[in-house]
Amino acid sequence: MGGYEDVADLAAAARAELVREIELSGAWAADPVWRESFRAVPRHLFVPYYYVGVVGGYERRWGEQPDPAARARWVRGAYADAPLATRLRDGELLSSSSQPSLMAMMLVELGVADGDRVLEIGAGTGYNAALLAHRLGDDGLVTTVDLDPEITESAARHLAAAGYRPVVVTGDGARGVPERAPFDRIIATCALPEVPRAWLAQCRPGGRILTPLATGLAVLTVRDAGHAEGRFLHTPAYFVPLRGGGRGTPELPGLGGVPRRARENDLFRFLLTLSQGTLDPQEAYALWQRESAPPRERYGVTVRGERAWAWLDDPEGPYAWAFPANSGGP
Repeated sequence: MGGYEDVADLAAAARAELVREIELSGAWAADPVWRESFRAVPRHLFVPYYYVGVVGGYERRWGEQPDPAARARWVRGAYADAPLATRLRDGELLSSSSQPSLMAMMLVELGVADGDRVLEIGAGTGYNAALLAHRLGDDGLVTTVDLDPEITESAARHLAAAGYRPVVVTGDGARGVPERAPFDRIIATCALPEVPRAWLAQCRPGGRILTPLATGLAVLTVRDAGHAEGRFLHTPAYFVPLRGGGRGTPELPGLGGVPRRARENDLFRFLLTLSQGTLDPQEAYALWQRESAPPRERYGVTVRGERAWAWLDDPEGPYAWAFPANSGGP
């Protein structure tokens, strides 16, 4: 592997293989238009360096290494269907590039249509914003926001290098971007303890919000500025918390991916997390057994006025928990 032409050739081949892998996962079976975005957007330009877990810590891989074999490992890793740690500070994970097949599934579930205005919470490397911009066009339809100016500055550089121009904003994602509202879709790529009310006010009635919550992915339909409701998708998912306050390794929650193998009692842990201390472990386990280990898609979230709650099967049914636990009940 000699120079940059070799990098481009290797990247093109690795990108094609990634597209085939996502295809086999079935992530975009319901909306194959996303195939073209993943085929076109060069992920390696968004991860000029990243970290992989090794015994005792992390190993940094980057595209400027003089050793051709090391550059080849960087390129191949950039197109692996795996989350990548991209920013660390004192061992704390601040930002990552999510697992591509999970990104594809989330983008399909977001349900965008031509002309939609989309707000992304959590700019990360800029790769997800580039996928959206490729799908929707570069005429100001895509906005991405992050609190950390270092993250937004690097995301803007990566986007420019790849030839995409979504609007990049430095600010608190929990507050949304009111000056760019209204939006048709809002997608978060970081974990939150609840759905911020500001998002409902900035999303059109009938719009959709997709956000990580409690190791799952909730998809809410906005009824009006004070009311949204929806269910969880079937898949587990782990993301860096909003404001970048999490720790993680490629094998543990936090990077923006799906666990490689199901953890024992994963669905029970989901219930325990979702109930946020309203149920103690014994109560949660009794409910989990009684309801035959309910899968994630049986759970949902409702936000209505000042109240917000998680529920099993029915938002007005017997199994409902204030969300968060100290915000008042349904």
